Amino acid sequence: MEIKQTIDKEYNEKMSSFRWVICGLLFLATTVNYMDRQVLSLTWKDFISPEFHWTDADYGVITAIFSIVYAVANLFAGRFIDWMGTKKGYLWAIGVWSAGACLHALCGWATEHTVGLHDAAEMVSATGTVASLVAITSVYYFIAARVVLAVGESGNFPAAVKVTAEYFPKRDRAYATAIFNAGATVGALAAPVSIPPLARFFQNMGVGNGWEMAFIVIGGLGFVWMGLWMFYYKKPASNPRVNKAELAYIELDNHSDETPAEKADKEDSNKDVIPFWQCFKYPQTWAVVFGKFFTDGVWWFFLFWIPAYISDVYGLASDTGTAQMLIFVLYAITMLSIYGGKLPTIIMNKTGLNPYAARMRAMFIFALFPLLAIFAQPLGAYSYWWPVIIIGIAGAAHQSWSANIYSVVGDMFPKSTIATIIGVGGMAGGVGSFLINLCSGRLFDYAGATGMHFMGFEGKPAGYFIVFCICGVSYLIGWCIMKLLVPKYKKIVVGK
Repeated sequence: MEIKQTIDKEYNEKMSSFRWVICGLLFLATTVNYMDRQVLSLTWKDFISPEFHWTDADYGVITAIFSIVYAVANLFAGRFIDWMGTKKGYLWAIGVWSAGACLHALCGWATEHTVGLHDAAEMVSATGTVASLVAITSVYYFIAARVVLAVGESGNFPAAVKVTAEYFPKRDRAYATAIFNAGATVGALAAPVSIPPLARFFQNMGVGNGWEMAFIVIGGLGFVWMGLWMFYYKKPASNPRVNKAELAYIELDNHSDETPAEKADKEDSNKDVIPFWQCFKYPQTWAVVFGKFFTDGVWWFFLFWIPAYISDVYGLASDTGTAQMLIFVLYAITMLSIYGGKLPTIIMNKTGLNPYAARMRAMFIFALFPLLAIFAQPLGAYSYWWPVIIIGIAGAAHQSWSANIYSVVGDMFPKSTIATIIGVGGMAGGVGSFLINLCSGRLFDYAGATGMHFMGFEGKPAGYFIVFCICGVSYLIGWCIMKLLVPKYKKIVVGK
C-alpha cells in the first residue's frame, strides 16, 4: 500500500487498475478452458456411454490420449506464444480449442455413417459385433476431437502466465496467478450445474441425445472471449487504459536498488531468448518439470473421474440434484485456493525471505493437505460428503500449488522464455495425467470385473482407494525433488 501511495504522489495521479481487468480476462479464459474439457467427463457416463457402449477403459483411453497430446503440444505452445506474442498467440489458442470443443458434437453423426446405422437409437440397441464396432469407431472420432481441443488448450497457461509477467510486478504475480488460475475451479464449479441439465434439456427437446448441443454451447463461449481480448488487450506501455502511475507500478522491478551490472543482466535476460534445447541444462527447468509431473495428473484425475466416482460408488447420475450439489460443493471448496496465492506474500512480509524461498515454504504447506485424500474412501463409507469435502480441500491445495509453481517460473527465468518453460512444465504435467488416466480406466474395469480387494474395499471402490492413496503422496514427492534440484533462489541470466 505504501508503494502505491508513493507512486500516486510521485506522478500526481491516482493509479489506474487496468491490470486487474486483464487478470479478469485471463480468469474468464481459464474458466472457459476448464468448462470445455469438463463437458465430456460430465456427459460420458449417463449420456454418451449408453449410445456408444463405452467401458471405463474406453473413456480412460480417450482422456489419456487427450493428456499426452496436451503434453506434447505444451512443448510447442509455449514457444509459439513467445514467438507470436500474447495477443495473437492467445487468440489462436482459444480459437483452436473452441473449434475442437464444438467438433465433439459431430462424433455421433460420423459414427452412424461410418458403421452404417441410421440414428442414435440403432446404436443404443446394437449388440455383439456391431456394438463393439460402434464403441471402437466412436472412440476414434472422440480422440480426434480431443486432439484438436488439447492442441488449443495447451496455449492457455503459457499465454496467461506470460501476460501476468507483463502486467504485474513480482510481488503481485502469485496473487494474480491464483486469481486467474481460480478460473479452473470456477469452470469446474459451473460445469456440473450447467452441462448435465443442458444436455438433458436438449435431449428432452429432441435435439439429438442432448450431449451434442452441450458441446456446441459451451464451446461457443470461447469465440465470445476472443472478441473481448481483441478489444481490451495491448502491452502495458502502449495501452491507453494504463496511466503513468500504474505503468510505474507494473515496472516496479525495473526500479529496484540494483547495481548497474545487475540491471544490465536483467535487460539482457528480457531481450535474449534461451535456445529451446538449452533450457534443459538448467536445474530450474527440471524442478518445474518434476513439480508438474507429480501433481498435475492428480488434478486431472479429479476433474475427469469424480463424476464417474459419484456414479460408480454411490449410484448418483450426473444430472441428479444430489450429484450436482456434491460436485458443486467440491469445487466451491477449491475456491479457497485464491488465498493460497497470498501466502508467499505474507511469508515474505513477515520473514523477509526472497520470493522463491517464500513460495517453496508455502508449497510445502500446500503439499501436506492432499495427504487427506488417503482417508477419502474409508470415510466415504459413512457419508458421500466426506470424500467430496476431502477432495475439495486437496483440489484447493493443488490450485494454490499450481499458482505458485507458475510464479516460480516468472521469478527465475527471463520474460522472453517464460511461456516456453511453462509449456515444458505443461508437457510434464500432461505425461503424468496420461499415465494416471490410462491406468485408472484399466484399473477400474479390472477391479469391477474381478471384485478386487484392497484395504477392506471390494471392486471399483477398491480401485478408487488405490488411486486416492497415490494422489495423496504425490505433492510431497514433487516438492522434495524441486527442493533438491533448486535449494536456493538463482535467477537465470542469459550468457551466464
